Amino acid sequence: MSSPEIASLSWGQMKVKGCSTTYKDCKVWPGGSRTWDWRETGTNHSPGVQPADLEEVVKKGVQTVVIGRGMSEALQVPSSTVDYLKKNGIEVVVLQTEKAVEEYNALAARGVKVGGIFHSTC
Repeated sequence: MSSPEIASLSWGQMKVKGCSTTYKDCKVWPGGSRTWDWRETGTNHSPGVQPADLEEVVKKGVQTVVIGRGMSEALQVPSSTVDYLKKNGIEVVVLQTEKAVEEYNALAARGVKVGGIFHSTC
């Protein structure tokens, strides 16, 4: 199963190819996507992305995870989160969201089993 292309990104809106939903923040993985609801894990800009935010994506068997920190990179990614991914044998790429989407789509186009979580505002 391949990772879906992120078809469009603008402030507060993301579209994933093959999905009719418009996301504000989203999780993607080979074969699917869904809203990333920060309330599920108590995520805030600081301390930022938690391992619990990534568990669902990791369980999909990804080789690489791309994290989009927001348009102005307000979303933090603590070293404990990066360590969690590395301990699971997963490469991690942390970028400003527009650059993160470009990297994610490039990896997906090459057939990499890539997943991601993306924040589309600040």
